[in-house]
Amino acid sequence: MQPSFLKIWLTAIRPKTLPAAIAPVIMGTGMAFGDGVHHLSSAVVALLGALTIQIGTNLANDYFDFQKGADNENRQGPTRVTQAGWVTPNQMIVAVTIFFLLSALACGWLVLRAGWPIAIIGILSIAFGLLYTAGPFSLAYLGLGETFALLFFGPIAVAGTYYVQSFEINEAVILAGFGPGFLSAAILAINNLRDIETDRGSRKKTLAVRLGKRFAQNECFIFVIAAALIPVLIYGMIQDHIEILWTALIALFAFPTIQAVYSQSEGPELNGALAHTGRLLFIYSLVFSMGWISYEDCWRQIISLRSSF
Repeated sequence: MQPSFLKIWLTAIRPKTLPAAIAPVIMGTGMAFGDGVHHLSSAVVALLGALTIQIGTNLANDYFDFQKGADNENRQGPTRVTQAGWVTPNQMIVAVTIFFLLSALACGWLVLRAGWPIAIIGILSIAFGLLYTAGPFSLAYLGLGETFALLFFGPIAVAGTYYVQSFEINEAVILAGFGPGFLSAAILAINNLRDIETDRGSRKKTLAVRLGKRFAQNECFIFVIAAALIPVLIYGMIQDHIEILWTALIALFAFPTIQAVYSQSEGPELNGALAHTGRLLFIYSLVFSMGWISYEDCWRQIISLRSSF
């Protein structure tokens, strides 16, 4: 029996992947707030842009993986709606177009505020969102997925969010962006580890397919540890915002995920590890942001709001 319309499209947009889009916006906004340069409407539009790009990429992935045979009856992960026959290919193309148009509108608003640097980021984000699985030289099929996730869900997203609010950038913001970037890459590494056999059969040459299961397992471990080290490096560089060091505890909370990755090398058992890593990414962004914002920052903003009335 086919699910309801709402269930089908919730499955298609993959809500559990959305922390990868939300987390860098939270961090960029948190750092802007802590530095006294935040701009609320820009943060909201940046979040909408990030979410629509992520959803558009997920929908495009659903369509193109079906067309290329990567999604088939042997799939180990959650249902893909085009492959399941719940949505026709033409319907999926329309949905992909709608979400990327929405992301373009959000990008256009931010360009009017912050100028051509945001235009470049927006164009590249939408283009690579499509090219992740589209075309004969798609990123995922060439083994470049982790690089895409690291950069576009990491320093590019965090720095872009900070820039549209402040019109400036600094080394700490760029370095901080590697935290969510590494965790997003870890999510993708676990995904590729789970799908290694079906990807191999469909000639989807992810790094897990190219270099093997052990590489993918080690890759996930390294990405998590790297994310935990980012706040330590930032504090060592600026000697300020010591509370961000709490974020390094993510390495301890990631232990169940790492254990699952090394004990379950493939199959649906890794779906739980994927969901757990997504939650860790969201928590990481919140803890880092709260660590960056001091009590003095909050009080200063409250005073500012009171004086505006």
